[in-house]
Amino acid sequence: MRLGVIGCGKMGRALLEGILEKGVAERAAVVVHDAFPEAAAAFGEDLGVAVSRSNREVVEASDVVLLCVKPQGFAEMMGEIEGTAGSLLISIAAGITLTAIETQCQRKHRVIRVMPNTPSLVGRGAAGFALGQDATDADGDLARGLLEAVGYAVEVNEDQLDAVTAISGSGPAYIFLMIESIVTAGVRQGLSADVAQALAVETVAGAAELVKATGESPSQLRENVTSPNGTTFAALESFRNDHFPDVIDRAVAAAADRSRELGRG
Repeated sequence: MRLGVIGCGKMGRALLEGILEKGVAERAAVVVHDAFPEAAAAFGEDLGVAVSRSNREVVEASDVVLLCVKPQGFAEMMGEIEGTAGSLLISIAAGITLTAIETQCQRKHRVIRVMPNTPSLVGRGAAGFALGQDATDADGDLARGLLEAVGYAVEVNEDQLDAVTAISGSGPAYIFLMIESIVTAGVRQGLSADVAQALAVETVAGAAELVKATGESPSQLRENVTSPNGTTFAALESFRNDHFPDVIDRAVAAAADRSRELGRG
């Protein structure tokens, strides 16, 4: 597989580093380009891949191209590759629909749209992807393999990508806010900030790992650690009194609604 990467930012680097580390693609078969030459040069030097002079050259030299370009620069990038054909384009640009990409390339390329998230930077990403009109099942399998190099990937319908955005795309920020809030509360209870943060981070990571390792539902695991009238019970009652599940539901809905707005506009 000849792999191209257009856009040498953090997410492009995370994806490519994982792909190379897992041996999904060979360094000698990778070519990259970025609007900022220094960013592409850093890719070439750090990752040992070829650097192209243009986006068009990347597409013409590749079977599969990761489009890691921000939405505001996407139309210009697509204009630069106009007239090329035959590649699988995998876009991570938020809000740019499959139809928009297919229209811009006149359906001369197969297209897959992906919503990754920032834990991909440490190999713990969670991504949803949707196939365009001309993308095949084999294309979907290939995209899954590329994404699983940096975490978990699941195929969804495109109209579900807004929900994916709200859960996993934006989701890390919800967890960061929770950690931040727990640390602040811990400091108020007498802990140092360093100790409170270490405890909060390890607790969040451990709780998530426990769900994965046991296969039990979060609700069951919650019940397992909640003794009647104990400390956990008191905390959970406080959450319920403040309608915590409703707070989460409204936040996820707000993110999904905003994703839909971006897709329309």
